[in-house]
Amino acid sequence: MKSTYKIDKMTCNGCKNTVDQLLRTLAEVKDTEFNMEDSEVTVTTETKIEFKKLQHTFKDSHYKIYTEDAEIPQKKEEKAIKGATYYCPMHCEGDKSYNQPGDCPVCGMDLVADASSNKPTTQFTCPMHPEIIRDEPGPCPECGMELVPLESDISAEEKTYKKLLKKFIVATAFTLPIFLIAMIGMLENNPLYKVMPVTYWNWIQLGLSIPVVFWAAWMFFERAYRSIKTMNLNMFTLIGIGAGVAWTFSIVALLFPDLFPAQFKAGNGSVHLYFESSTVILTLVLFGQLLEAKAHSKTNGSVKELLKLAPNSAIRVENGEEKTISIDAIKVGDILKVKPGEKIPVDGSIQKGNSSVDESMITGEPVPVEKVEGDNVSSGNINGNGTFTMTAEKVGNETLLSQIIEMVNQASRSRAPIQKYADKISSYFVPIVIGISLLTFIVWTIFGPEPKYVYAFVNAVAVLIIACPCALGLATPMSVMVGVGKGAQEGVLVKDAAALEKINDISVLIIDKTGTVTEGKPSVEGIHSNGDFSEDELTVLVASLNNNSGHPLATATVDFAKKKNVDLKETENFESITGKGVSGEIDGKKIHLGNEKLMAEANITIDETLSEYAKKAQSEGATVPFIAIDKKAVGFVIIKDAVKVSSQKAIQEIKAKGVKVIMMTGDNEFTAKAVANAVGIEEFEADCLPQDKMNKVKDLQAKGEIVAMAGDGINDAPALAQADIGIAMGTGTDVAIESAKIVLVKGDLNAIAKAMRLSEKVMKNIKQNLFFALIYNSLGVPLAAGILFPFFGLLLSPMIAALAMSFSSVSVIFNALRLRNQNIN
Repeated sequence: MKSTYKIDKMTCNGCKNTVDQLLRTLAEVKDTEFNMEDSEVTVTTETKIEFKKLQHTFKDSHYKIYTEDAEIPQKKEEKAIKGATYYCPMHCEGDKSYNQPGDCPVCGMDLVADASSNKPTTQFTCPMHPEIIRDEPGPCPECGMELVPLESDISAEEKTYKKLLKKFIVATAFTLPIFLIAMIGMLENNPLYKVMPVTYWNWIQLGLSIPVVFWAAWMFFERAYRSIKTMNLNMFTLIGIGAGVAWTFSIVALLFPDLFPAQFKAGNGSVHLYFESSTVILTLVLFGQLLEAKAHSKTNGSVKELLKLAPNSAIRVENGEEKTISIDAIKVGDILKVKPGEKIPVDGSIQKGNSSVDESMITGEPVPVEKVEGDNVSSGNINGNGTFTMTAEKVGNETLLSQIIEMVNQASRSRAPIQKYADKISSYFVPIVIGISLLTFIVWTIFGPEPKYVYAFVNAVAVLIIACPCALGLATPMSVMVGVGKGAQEGVLVKDAAALEKINDISVLIIDKTGTVTEGKPSVEGIHSNGDFSEDELTVLVASLNNNSGHPLATATVDFAKKKNVDLKETENFESITGKGVSGEIDGKKIHLGNEKLMAEANITIDETLSEYAKKAQSEGATVPFIAIDKKAVGFVIIKDAVKVSSQKAIQEIKAKGVKVIMMTGDNEFTAKAVANAVGIEEFEADCLPQDKMNKVKDLQAKGEIVAMAGDGINDAPALAQADIGIAMGTGTDVAIESAKIVLVKGDLNAIAKAMRLSEKVMKNIKQNLFFALIYNSLGVPLAAGILFPFFGLLLSPMIAALAMSFSSVSVIFNALRLRNQNIN
């Protein structure tokens, strides 16, 4: 039996997993099928489930279930920043995001805005006439001055910060006099009591505490109540119970002092109140939240810096005329002019002109790259001294810069495997702390000195306040967020935090040759003929056939033919055989072009003389596809691809870390051996098909090896997906990049070593954070419980405990921020 239901607030895979877990708690549910586009779930059951039972299952969750034909009610929520998405910094619900600001339903923390989704559409204004606002750049209609980009609206982080700052100022203004009244009250000759009796001052403290409790810090009690209701116990559970008990105790003591034993009373008969403790605790926690909000804006600073790389406007050339347009108005195919010092607006290729381009913002490499006609250029890079026109090929979200930003954003919100240990500890942490607090109260009432109940109460509250699972929860995600951003600035794009953690654990690295070890820019050095056809005749046939293929080697032969100014011919029945070569018919002749496997498959024999010449070229590092006409091998093409300068150094550094490096290539054995020897690789395999690379990864994994695969082509995609860590060269195909977990923008093996160094620093930072959080709580809780009192007579005030708790989370965030200044080159 199948039934379909609507799920309110189910917006992502994190939601789907949570809803699936809730449904599977019911014995009747056998299977679930989700339709995320319509927020629906189809439930398969053996017997019908009463809808009330389903509703009860969702009762304490963030989600609501409705029948398929029901209308989901719309709630009025706090105004969101246009285009922004929000998520919990502790990633309590995985990759779940929200389109409204608010609190995390699990841990209660303020949701933070996703930096990459918070970029408003650029508008332009006049410096002299600010009332002039236009969607396009151009001259001011009033004075003729050039319009400038309008400053963007306040960020989500800044809004949160200002809201908390306002509450903190109010809380401080009311807490300070309460604190002074309580402290002066400890003096023997209290001057305040000469003004009016203690009872009146107690009522003043109550009045002053009300704005703090019911306005400035009320959100903490709301979060505490929600956490208890849903049994997602967290730091706000402890704060709410601790501060709430202290404040409630004071109210009862003020109204009904006769209920309390003499131990709680001062010499004047009044009960000592804790309005100052509760308000100071709440104000200090608020201060901690304020510092966190400020620090959070820095953790995704790398994404914000990337967002700033894209210019606001561009110059479009149309019918010989130049017009300044908004970046959002650029379309594919537009001709754009880029002047010296300007940022390149979108991805494309140079149509006319040449220049040097500073690509360090995206690749992390400081040396400018010379660009000539036909070369590709990317959005956000800075043009050097030359002027050129370019054809827009990728705009909007399709540009490399936009994809980098999205990749960084997703990786920042992914969970590293080490996080599960922190999650496990956190799940037991709050109940244990509450238990320790109760035990503290009991022990002090039994063994403590007089007034034992006062000591018991104060220390029990201190235990609740000082324990902070928040620091433990933030330890991993903060380091991951900052580390991923740092990697992006250095040209190492991490698509998954798990990959960042695991890359230093790899035992084997498999690399492709072309485009990975070599430049990936092959060039034809010549065509060898056996004498039956001239070199020019073979050039025409090879280029005509390869003109139908997009393979880099094919492109090289076509470019070779163009330089020789030969006319290409039409090809019929063209066929591409992956990993082997191509075939087709030209002028009625059957042409085969490819490696020895293709020749053998087509029953074509290569004579010994031709084979010897080919082996000589291969031993010098050349790739040699054979040419066969009507089943007879008549020659071969000599193609060379230079080894990257950085390859040898990078491979030696990787090997020094104990990683075994294996090169696998579809090229022949002689060429593979020459390249392997040049870069210091002892183990290589030649004549590999895509499935060979994938099977090699599987074989190594079956032996217990942790395998990373680096490649750049479509033929590498299966192995990239199969490997524990897939590493794609950013210069490669979209399929390879999509299959990988780490992308190296510059397509350089040195970036693998850089990624490993980044991983080392991030993991060290995470372990530091976890150590600080665990040590802090391991020492703080016993201190708050009064373990030093029997030896030194020292107790930890709940107010000091609140201050320490607030700074524990802030210290974790600031430690993570240190990663921004780490050198991984």
